[in-house]
Amino acid sequence: MIAVVNRTAFVGALLSVATALPVLLPGANTSPNPGTGFTDRSIAVGAEFTIDAVTGIPSTKLGNEPATTEDPYQYKPDTFCRAGGGGLGCQGLECPPTTPGGEQGTPVIWKRAPKAIENPDWTDYRGITGPVCLYGAEPENVLADIAARILTDFRQLPINPGTLEAQPFPHTLKGAPTNFYTSTTAQTFDVTILGQAVHLTATPTSYTYTYGDGTALGPTPTTGYPIPQTEWLTTQTRTSHSYTETGNYPATATTNFTGTYSVNNGPPLPINGTLNLTTSPITIHVWKTERALVADTCQQNPNSWGCPGTEPK
Repeated sequence: MIAVVNRTAFVGALLSVATALPVLLPGANTSPNPGTGFTDRSIAVGAEFTIDAVTGIPSTKLGNEPATTEDPYQYKPDTFCRAGGGGLGCQGLECPPTTPGGEQGTPVIWKRAPKAIENPDWTDYRGITGPVCLYGAEPENVLADIAARILTDFRQLPINPGTLEAQPFPHTLKGAPTNFYTSTTAQTFDVTILGQAVHLTATPTSYTYTYGDGTALGPTPTTGYPIPQTEWLTTQTRTSHSYTETGNYPATATTNFTGTYSVNNGPPLPINGTLNLTTSPITIHVWKTERALVADTCQQNPNSWGCPGTEPK
């Protein structure tokens, strides 16, 4: 028969990843809006993203995917309905104070227009039905102030980075593929910023696997997946890793989150910046195997080579 002996040697290595993140630079269009009688103070959000045709969620460019495109639209709250004209249907909307003694809100209808057109004709944003309430003396200023700070607020959210899983775990074999995968999902948050109700969504878009032995994979859009136990140590997945030396290795996964936000049920706007969160490390114990022919089983001869408590030869 063949007996197998497992031996360990402690080796530790950590890999730190530092990522530079962009800074939010919101723009504003101050051209007059024809036909409404007030100054256009819309917000042009310049994040780069693509829109998923099914989910409608913006996402960044990953791996070898096609180049990202900029949102072609700019958005603004149309406050013209305050004057009681235009047939915009705001007259029946009440915007009571959200706090005791606070100010009443302003009924608005969200508009959008192409960024590329100078002095565009603004159209209703079809993603929202009817007017909504914005709070503050000048809603346009409030939106610009939120846009200027939204990345900081986004990075302070209690976003769950998920967990890193390994198969097999906690022990694996030197030279054999160890399967890694992550578990994290899109997460939503409702907060108050400058007196406005803001809905934020954090979406995982890419992952970096740090295996603890000085090697890493990513960023990659692949989360990995669990495989049947019968395939452990034999199946190579896109996120698998084979350790070349025995030892104990702290492995982690860093998830890159992109985000969107909407103000008082307004259109979802992309957050110009990302957030990287790292899972708690899991320790992988990498063993090696030795093979030898023996005459007896451990039940027949507890002192046989390869049996627990015996020294390898």
